[in-house]
Amino acid sequence: MSTGYKTYFKDKNITMMGLGLLGRGLNVAKFLAQNGATVLVTDLKSKKELASTLKQLKKYKTIRYVLGKHDKKDFKNKDLIIKAAGVPLDSPYINEAHKNKIPVEMDASLFAKLAPEGVTIIGITGTKGKSMTTQLIYEILKQAKKRVYLGGNVRGVATLPLLKKVKKGDFVVLELDSWQLQGFGESRVSPHIAVFTNFMRDHLNYYKGNMRRYFADKANIYKYQTKGDVLVCGTSVAKKIKTKSKKIIVSKNKLPKTWKVLEGDHYRENIAYAIAVANVLKIKQSAIKKAVESFKGVPGRLEFVKNVEGVNYYNDTTATMPEAVIGALKTFPKKKTILIAGGADKKLEYKDLAKVIKTHAKTLILFEGEATKKLKKELKKINIPTFEVSSMKDAVACAYAHAERGDTVLLSPGAASFGLFKNEFDRGDQFMKRVKSL
Repeated sequence: MSTGYKTYFKDKNITMMGLGLLGRGLNVAKFLAQNGATVLVTDLKSKKELASTLKQLKKYKTIRYVLGKHDKKDFKNKDLIIKAAGVPLDSPYINEAHKNKIPVEMDASLFAKLAPEGVTIIGITGTKGKSMTTQLIYEILKQAKKRVYLGGNVRGVATLPLLKKVKKGDFVVLELDSWQLQGFGESRVSPHIAVFTNFMRDHLNYYKGNMRRYFADKANIYKYQTKGDVLVCGTSVAKKIKTKSKKIIVSKNKLPKTWKVLEGDHYRENIAYAIAVANVLKIKQSAIKKAVESFKGVPGRLEFVKNVEGVNYYNDTTATMPEAVIGALKTFPKKKTILIAGGADKKLEYKDLAKVIKTHAKTLILFEGEATKKLKKELKKINIPTFEVSSMKDAVACAYAHAERGDTVLLSPGAASFGLFKNEFDRGDQFMKRVKSL
């Protein structure tokens, strides 16, 4: 285990931009304070909104706060800025830091820079499939009795504090969204083994409709790889990629025919990526097979919640784009699904989803929001019962009232959660809680 990181943070004056409620910011702030840094935490959320997180940081006297706003003076005369995922591309505060020649880092990429020699970092990105692929690679390595850690875009997990645990010979599996990969671009690092599943229209509210800019952030997963590194990628994205590393192109059809795996094309594809990584690492086939066959999926992704009076309820809250909802709907028999969807807009297109809803859904329940307006416009003459709701309580009550034995109730929004919910996890948690109380 390396302790070099301790001298890196000791006596540094750090501004941390973004604390949040998911636990990542909380754990990064704790880690910095524990390692002798003086930390200023700034977040647009108010003290009241952040109360649960702030309570856990009370004992750290070297942390002070600027909440409900950002102030340019906090981006001057600092040794380091650590920004959270999702900070706007044109943030005047980050520009201020650059102007003052202050290094800007992010949690996962700073970990990658400071990790001791001999730690293998495996990074996974893609518009769809990265969470399941990440989790499955992690499970395979555990099954093979490797020392392995999980980080990146994982609920409640901060990556930087893993520096306290990792040592030579360990593996770290990181789920990386496009925002986190900005940090890898700024630090000019890429994982030793990278997985790039696919690339589709998403987050266009953040990227202001610029798909090229979105791809540029994603591309940091392989951009700084060298000859000894490996990139595993899907067939659809492979032609967009030029890399110095070894490129392995994966198809969902490459799975061993006798293995019992989760049903659905998107599942098969994710399993194929995980197996490809395991093969690169020379993991025994018996360990891979055991992990794959016992894998039950990921929370919030087509997660079975409960059977109520012969009706199955599924939580697919992390389906925040139309393509993900299409995949989910096609998993179930036609005209037997009550779909709960809609919400805030990410500047996405809903034409294809509207077609699939018409052919596959039995009933449609929509959360209010701009994405819902766009979807309704595409549906035009809706040929199925449709209801609009403004809370999860109403959505689940409505689904329960219209469901019959043999039906499926599917929360698969195809839209962002902000407005009605704190985030997509809060949306899923509320659904699970309501369903479990039925």
